[in-house]
Amino acid sequence: MRKPSEQDRPVAARPKGRGATSNSQSRFDHWTRVAETDGWGAEEAESELPRLATRLTLQAARSILTSNESPDVPFDRSINPYRGCEHGCIYCYARPSHATLGLSPGLDFESRLFAKTNAPELLQAEFRRPGYVCQPVALGVNTDAYQPVERRLALTRRILDVLRDCGHPVTIITKSALVLRDLDLLRPMAAAGLARVDISITTLDHDLARHLEPRASSPARRLEVISALRSAGIPCGVMVAPVIPFLTDAQLESTLEAASAAGATIAGYVLLRLPLEVFGLFEDWLRTHHPLKADHVLARLRGMRGGRNNDPAFGSRMRGQGVMADLLAQRFEKASRRLGLSRRGKALDTTRFRPPPPPGQSSLF
Repeated sequence: MRKPSEQDRPVAARPKGRGATSNSQSRFDHWTRVAETDGWGAEEAESELPRLATRLTLQAARSILTSNESPDVPFDRSINPYRGCEHGCIYCYARPSHATLGLSPGLDFESRLFAKTNAPELLQAEFRRPGYVCQPVALGVNTDAYQPVERRLALTRRILDVLRDCGHPVTIITKSALVLRDLDLLRPMAAAGLARVDISITTLDHDLARHLEPRASSPARRLEVISALRSAGIPCGVMVAPVIPFLTDAQLESTLEAASAAGATIAGYVLLRLPLEVFGLFEDWLRTHHPLKADHVLARLRGMRGGRNNDPAFGSRMRGQGVMADLLAQRFEKASRRLGLSRRGKALDTTRFRPPPPPGQSSLF
């Protein structure tokens, strides 16, 4: 009898330490795979399922800077050193991108990772272009630049080396305490007005976070990271994201208060977004972990999304629309004013930028 593989893994056999409850097909697949059992030896079969290991593919990317024209975010370019994210956040809006690789936005997204090993060299080449105009680059906005594999590859650190050497400003957003490894780079960059770090906190509830974002740093640890960053003189913000009705929305004020007490001076929030396959993955997760709240959560979201599961429109996709969305925005603004939290923070310095020297030629300074 053939031993079951990862692709045969049924929803009932939830991999420990993973966010998604399935490896559902992507929108590009022309067939559907369904795991079934006839009841004979079902318990034994599940017990034989292999542990879902993380597989990493090293690849040479063709480009590294991603441009952005959305008015909803405060940056026009970003860098993502990795595709896929081992943190396994069930709500991650980047999950559908794995479908373009012929992989599932479900378990594949958090276990089949791709590292852009030539990212630092591509970034240097981009900075050498005669027409390049310096503006702050956002690091790790699609998938976390400090996810567990970074501990071994140090790809994000190599990118920071390039940014530091060129005097290029950078903003970082992460859920990982691993960012503290790079304090030796970030501290002098921040002193020169070149760096800011935002820590994403979805909830202060440890048990809820363990299922929502299973391989990210705990909420308590993230607050410690904010404190350490502030002590190192690095401007730090908190991103309360995503806000999930009936699951995390009641903690909006307490999360802002805890982050402010830890040293955050900047704050933002994003309403839960469920584009493409993320809706089905999140619904499966919700009915698995919070079955009694599932219908209420989805109904409230639709009420804040104009009756749809997702709203991709600029201006409303991050905040929602309608009475409940307006109420959430008012709560955030009121709490932020009370705590002295800024929406944007001080602008980073773009005047220090100097392109790197041509390959093989050292700088004269």
